[in-house]
Amino acid sequence: MSQSFLALNSHTAAAEAPLSSAAAHWLAQQGVMAAQAHAIPGDASGRRYWRLPPGLVFMDAPPPEDILPFLRVQHRFARAALPVPRVLAAQIDPGFVLLEDLGHDDLKGVLDAGSDVDRWMQRAMTLVLNLQQAGQRQAALPPLPFFSPARLQDELILFTDWYLGRHLGLIPSPQQRITLQTLFTGLLDNAAAQPQVWVHRDFHARNLIIRRDTDLLAMIDFQDAVLGPWTYDLASLLWDRYWDWGRAQRDAWALDFLAAHQHGVTLSSPTDFLRRVGRMALQRNLKILGIFCRLAYRDGKSGYLDFLPRFWAYVVDALDADPLLRSYQELFALWQPPLPGR
Repeated sequence: MSQSFLALNSHTAAAEAPLSSAAAHWLAQQGVMAAQAHAIPGDASGRRYWRLPPGLVFMDAPPPEDILPFLRVQHRFARAALPVPRVLAAQIDPGFVLLEDLGHDDLKGVLDAGSDVDRWMQRAMTLVLNLQQAGQRQAALPPLPFFSPARLQDELILFTDWYLGRHLGLIPSPQQRITLQTLFTGLLDNAAAQPQVWVHRDFHARNLIIRRDTDLLAMIDFQDAVLGPWTYDLASLLWDRYWDWGRAQRDAWALDFLAAHQHGVTLSSPTDFLRRVGRMALQRNLKILGIFCRLAYRDGKSGYLDFLPRFWAYVVDALDADPLLRSYQELFALWQPPLPGR
């Protein structure tokens, strides 16, 4: 999940974690003095970040973190002229990266302010389209990892193991497991039937930075990018952790996306497309329920539990919106999150 390292103002850090002597020595070799480094608060990963004047960010990714996926994706995206921070220096072992600092302002900030919401969401969707089109132009490059049905299934198992099993303390009955796997299979089929494009995989408002030099959006936290379903990043954007835009607004934006680019695929109707997007969102939101519980119980990041009601509401809404999924409503009604304080 997101580190959102460029989006956070270093002055809000809960604590100024010191740089290691090895990191300070490496930065000195790059001509950067570490004395004015300000820690940037972390999030879901083991990576740590510092903001350095003038206009630099330092990433420290100790084992078991691996900076190679980040560097490989950054190289592909930069070659495709996609808006990502420049890598100024890197060392694989022990996992040091010096990056361009894109600034403090992210899409969440402007959306929180409530001004020009539609304009900024349209810009974000345009960036999704640009990412997908760039992947088609860069076919000669080594491909991104394939977001296979097996990997998507592994994500869904997070819901079973961590949300149902760890958070609710439930073990589904054999019949419930069969029913749930039938749902999972339908969601995987939906993903596999879509055009496979470059997918950021965590395309949400904290990972979209408003560049101080151009006032345009740039992407961060892209190291998990894959070749996957073309509705995945759209679902990530529209079913956000910070705001519930409501079904009508999400549908309107999704149809704007469809009108802008159809990847040469003939869809039977806008209704069919909305069903594809909704099922992709359902897959992702079930995964998120599992991941947030894993972050809370395995990694001690209990704040993620605060987001569970929103993503549960997304799941309930997805089942209601799709006539072919309404038969699962009775089962999921047994699994809603407990009320606060219980």
